[in-house]
Amino acid sequence: MARYKHIDYSSRFLAVDLSEQILPGSFEHTLQHLIDHELSLSKFEAHFKNDKMGAPAYPPAVLLKVVLLAYSKGMVSSRQIEAACRKNVVFMAISGDSQPHFTTVAQFVSSQREAVVELFAQVLVICNRHGLIGREMFAIDGVKLPSNASKAKSGTRADFEREAAKMEAAMAKVIKQHEASDAQGALPSARVSRRMQRLERDVAQIRGWLEEHPEDRKGPKNTLRQSNRTDNQSAKMATNKGVIQGYTAVAAVDQKHQIIVAAQAHGVGQEQELLIPVLDELQGELQPRTLVAADSGYCSEDNLEHLEQRGIEAIIPDGNWRKRDERFAEQQRHKDKPEPLWDKTSKPAEPKLFRPQDFKPAVDLSHCICPAGKRLYRNGRHRDLNGFQAIHFTGAKRDCAPCLERSSCLRKPDTTQVRQVAIFIGRTPGKPERALERMKRKVDSAHGREMIGRRFATVEPVFGNLRHNKRLDRFSLRGRNKVDGQWKLYCLVHNIEKLANQGYSR
Repeated sequence: MARYKHIDYSSRFLAVDLSEQILPGSFEHTLQHLIDHELSLSKFEAHFKNDKMGAPAYPPAVLLKVVLLAYSKGMVSSRQIEAACRKNVVFMAISGDSQPHFTTVAQFVSSQREAVVELFAQVLVICNRHGLIGREMFAIDGVKLPSNASKAKSGTRADFEREAAKMEAAMAKVIKQHEASDAQGALPSARVSRRMQRLERDVAQIRGWLEEHPEDRKGPKNTLRQSNRTDNQSAKMATNKGVIQGYTAVAAVDQKHQIIVAAQAHGVGQEQELLIPVLDELQGELQPRTLVAADSGYCSEDNLEHLEQRGIEAIIPDGNWRKRDERFAEQQRHKDKPEPLWDKTSKPAEPKLFRPQDFKPAVDLSHCICPAGKRLYRNGRHRDLNGFQAIHFTGAKRDCAPCLERSSCLRKPDTTQVRQVAIFIGRTPGKPERALERMKRKVDSAHGREMIGRRFATVEPVFGNLRHNKRLDRFSLRGRNKVDGQWKLYCLVHNIEKLANQGYSR
């Protein structure tokens, strides 16, 4: 039988040289070299006012190193970061064994947004100096992440008023029960007293919030947007895994080495509102040859017109581009595959209705023939629908009421009396072509399809790295400025990691 040396895993005291624990070429070596020799931390240092009075503070360089290293290891909790500074030798080495308290770490992360913005720009300058930014294509996309906010406390001011009134009615009922108990000489139970205290506290919180926020949140075109009593700058948004209360984290990624050149977090669920703010941040990076590629969620007529006015070359597909692309002809069979965490099985399909293409117009356009062989008569003159001419036809009650094809023709056959259909006959004379139509032609071209594929390959691995490798599954802060700063810190980690992989500081 082979003999082996005894391996002892028991605890012991060892003499460790902290300077030798940070290996060249590693992320922590790149991080330390950047902060100590390349980056200016004047914005962070301006935050401290203890030069004459107050206790000595931890250097911002140490706190920044600790936070970025922790984020690179998938640690978000400030308590986890404090424990790592006490127990992990790499954290000890990069912090000089300083062991900052978790409250110090949490306060640093939540209060340095403006300084992080400047630091993000400095790292981009270094990436550009080392040739990591090509500016041939910027791929824009976003991810919706929950934040430190309660989804149950979302609603409009009217919803909160009703909730408070309901609680006050419950309080009045409890008071009546108290009065009845007093009349009989019985003491109220501890359970009833606790419920009364809880109702009083909740009503006071709602009434106080309503006084502090006299108006509802407003969206684009003055639409009503739900508020939230725990974080009023967050938003309730739908994802493919359910509804969350959080923020949309947007990133613009350069194609050459997947460097994040712009990062923002917004408490908005509609991505169409976020394209222009990202373009404004990219203004200094855009060149005449730069192509901006974004997901279909950013496509709108206003956004496309804005891009054309600024002379920015862009590829932003509309919502139906996959139906026109033969490469996605078989995607439905993949959607039907089961997944352990999310049931992708399709719901029972609704019966397909007759489409306008199934109606045959007459030569003189005075009527059209439906699939059942009945006439639909012309209803008025040509109409303009989004720059195209359309003719409306309407069926007669005597034909539609007894028709056996009503269930295949009308969406609501029980309530709808007759079928109406609009048949397009061409572009309206004198109407200019819409920006959306021009974008559709660009997207359907060979070049457009190639750029869509490149966009996927550029931006999706970045979100995979941040969400899976760095374990960013939620934001731990409240308020748009704080969440935006935390998102930029994560994007900083990604960019510094790219620098380390490209041999920086070796």
